[in-house]
Amino acid sequence: MVQVPGGAVDLRDDRRGTSWRAEIAPFLLGRYPVTANLHRAVSGADPVPATSGSSPVTNVSWLDAIDVCNRISDRSGLDRAYSRDAQSGEVTCDWSSNGYRLPTEAEWQYACKAGTSGYRYGEIDDIAWYADNSGGRVHDVGGKAPNSWGLHDMLGNVWEWCWDLYDEEIYGSYRIFRGGGWAESTRGCGASVRRRSHPSFRIDDLGFRLARTAS
Repeated sequence: MVQVPGGAVDLRDDRRGTSWRAEIAPFLLGRYPVTANLHRAVSGADPVPATSGSSPVTNVSWLDAIDVCNRISDRSGLDRAYSRDAQSGEVTCDWSSNGYRLPTEAEWQYACKAGTSGYRYGEIDDIAWYADNSGGRVHDVGGKAPNSWGLHDMLGNVWEWCWDLYDEEIYGSYRIFRGGGWAESTRGCGASVRRRSHPSFRIDDLGFRLARTAS
């Protein structure tokens, strides 16, 4: 895990034409997306059996990611961040927990930019696997240059689930994912790009990264 310093980040929703600033408390974020090996070790399942163990796990839903966060917390002797109502299925987060969780989209964007001000933190071919250089597949984590805070694959390789609802009034339970994936165009791999889907959605270029609230 990488210690991310506190600060502030500007976000926007191009669909609604809105923008806002979020204050970020210090937190911890995984240096890499969760790998197939780690997912297999804690869940006993392998969503994509042919995937290299060192590549990001894919074909995981937001709900899968929540469950894995709790399982890793259990194995690490930490308090669970998430609880789920048995009847409604609603997931709640204890932000004071020391356990593993998904980053918020504000945390994700702030960590991705790592103090830079551009659309990306480096030249795209140096930092990301995307449609023009991926060969149509996911790649092992850490194969491209990190940002200045030591975080790899923040852009490209796999999209990453975040905690946040996208727009509950219009899209209901849809959750946000960020970062672009191996099948994405150049334009889709940027720090401010926002996508969304149902929390049960799974696809072969979507994974997640672990976060923790700093103690």
